Amino acid sequence: MVPVKFRYEYQYVNGIMLHVGHLGPDTGEKIFFLHGFPEFSQAWIKQAQFFAEKGYHVIVPDQRGYNLSRKPLHIKDYQLKILVNDIVALIVSVTADPVVIVAHDWGGGVAWVLAQNHPGLIKKLIILNMPHLQVMKNNLRKNPKQMLKSWYAVFFQLGIIPERLCGLFNYKALELAMVKTARPGTFPRDYISALKKSWKQPNGLSGMINWYRAYFRFPVHTGAEIIVPVLLLWGAKDTALSAVMAEQSIGKCRNGKLIVFETATHWLHHEEPEKVSHAIYDFLNG
Repeated sequence: MVPVKFRYEYQYVNGIMLHVGHLGPDTGEKIFFLHGFPEFSQAWIKQAQFFAEKGYHVIVPDQRGYNLSRKPLHIKDYQLKILVNDIVALIVSVTADPVVIVAHDWGGGVAWVLAQNHPGLIKKLIILNMPHLQVMKNNLRKNPKQMLKSWYAVFFQLGIIPERLCGLFNYKALELAMVKTARPGTFPRDYISALKKSWKQPNGLSGMINWYRAYFRFPVHTGAEIIVPVLLLWGAKDTALSAVMAEQSIGKCRNGKLIVFETATHWLHHEEPEKVSHAIYDFLNG
């Protein structure tokens, strides 16, 4: 495929300005891709190109606190219910029809709650390596292995220290957190450079880290069954999220399907872009 670029625009939704990428025909079925930490909309370029060529209208926001979207200063502005309302407002601003949601990592956290609270907005839901949030909560309380894997979430609760350490030596710690937990050669140098440019934006690090801070300080109800059709894609080599949570998450879905990528890590959409895209496409057309 010939490399493409998103058509970016700013959209004012839920009281905030979001930087939103578009690809594919405006009249096509709407498919939203929600990135996770510490990425931004560009994380989905390979999947976006695949679906744009299939006739979909791809919509990829830089979520609140990331890249060129607004980055409120206060932790309370990153409550999960607010992050969800950003996407609700974005969806209704572009269509009156249910949409497809594809989400990874913390984008998946937003997507799970979106599906729980606003099922009428979603046609089908695809999650990559993010457990149902009630499953995550249970494992953080009762699963010592997951508690250990999630040490960084506790570290992020510390004042300004995480921002200072993450920013040292040209964001080396953040870079290594991705590169060392992915298969060798997963992230091209130009993508790492694009990530660093996004992290260098004013309040860029705090904006991302405040998602973790707000999650622990402003809990939301996450126990409801998910009634929309769900496809959960899981890289079995994820070093941060235990694979046991994948099956447990499917148990929270009325109509759920799990596909495990045995040799992929947390970054499966980068490592196996064609397999991920085809798995999503087959699910949408099955």
